[in-house]
Amino acid sequence: MPRVQVDSETFGRFAEGVARFMGTAKFLVYMTVIVIVWVTWNLVAIFTLRWDPYPFILLNLFFSTQASYSAPLILLAQNRQEDRDRMSLAEDRRVAAQSRSDMDFLAREVAAIRMQMGELATRDYIRSEMRDELRDQLREELKAALSDLDGQQEPDQAGEEIAATGPGQS
Repeated sequence: MPRVQVDSETFGRFAEGVARFMGTAKFLVYMTVIVIVWVTWNLVAIFTLRWDPYPFILLNLFFSTQASYSAPLILLAQNRQEDRDRMSLAEDRRVAAQSRSDMDFLAREVAAIRMQMGELATRDYIRSEMRDELRDQLREELKAALSDLDGQQEPDQAGEEIAATGPGQS
């Protein structure tokens, strides 16, 4: 007996389409209209035009056939959706793990930068050091200038007065 080859992806898309359509209000309206027309026709029509008299056995057969096909199609569509959800969850986990790894790396980098920043000279520190150097240099120049004037004032006293006021202050 020959084997039937079925493309599972194509059939899966077909099953999802059927399941999606059967879950709509449009499907329920179509089914309701068909049943009302079927029952009305078979109750009101002339005897020769009635194809399914009162117990509506043919209508029940159609419903049974529809249910026997729709249930497996809906289950197949649900299984495909579960597979997609599982793959999506695995991808979300992978992305979350990568993000966590990246955040850990960045946290270590920020900590290393903070540690290195502690070793750098700040602007205020450099200013105070330059101020101290300038004061020391002015003292030396003042001592030299005062020693050239030969004793009008003690060099140490003059340097302390300038140092107390600071360079460029009066």
